[in-house]
Amino acid sequence: MSAGAAPALRDIEALSNARLYWDDLPVGTCFDTPARSITEADVVGFASLTGDFNRLHVDCEFARNSVFGQRLAHGMLVASVGIGLATRTLVHQLIENTAVSVVENRLQFLKPTFIGDTIHLRIEVIEARPTRKPERGMTIFRRSIINQRNETVIESTVTYLMNRRPDGHGGTA
Repeated sequence: MSAGAAPALRDIEALSNARLYWDDLPVGTCFDTPARSITEADVVGFASLTGDFNRLHVDCEFARNSVFGQRLAHGMLVASVGIGLATRTLVHQLIENTAVSVVENRLQFLKPTFIGDTIHLRIEVIEARPTRKPERGMTIFRRSIINQRNETVIESTVTYLMNRRPDGHGGTA
C-alpha cells in the first residue's frame, strides 16, 4: 500500500492482518450474523444434492395436508445456511487462522423453517477452557438460528479447538 493511502485503507490493511485467539473470546461474547432468506431453489438444490426427497420438502399437496400446512425446508439445509452466515461475520474471519479445528457440533431442531423464511444467527461464547497443551484452548459457541418472527428454529453448540495468544496477552494482533 502506498504511503499516501487514505487512513481507511490503512485500517483495512491492519484489519486484514488481525487475529482473534482463544484468549480474546471470553464467555458472554455475543454477535449476530447477516440475514438470508431460504428459497425454493435452496430446497430443490439441497434435495437434489442429498437425495432427500421427503414429501414434506418437495410435494406441495402432501405438505398442504400435513400438520404444517406447507412445505418445510430441510433442517440440515437450514443448519448449513447458518454455518455459511456464521462464516460471513468478522469474528469468524478473525479466528480462521487461529482455530485448529471444529471438535463437535450438536444440533437441536426446535421449530420448522418454511420456504421464504428469513434467518440469521445469534452466536454467543458459552464456555472457554484451557487444554492440557498451554498453547491451545477450547471455545464453545451457542449458535441460535432465528427466523423473521424472532423464533429460534435451530440451536447448536459448536466446540472449537483454538490457538492461544502466543504472547499471552489479550486483544487482537
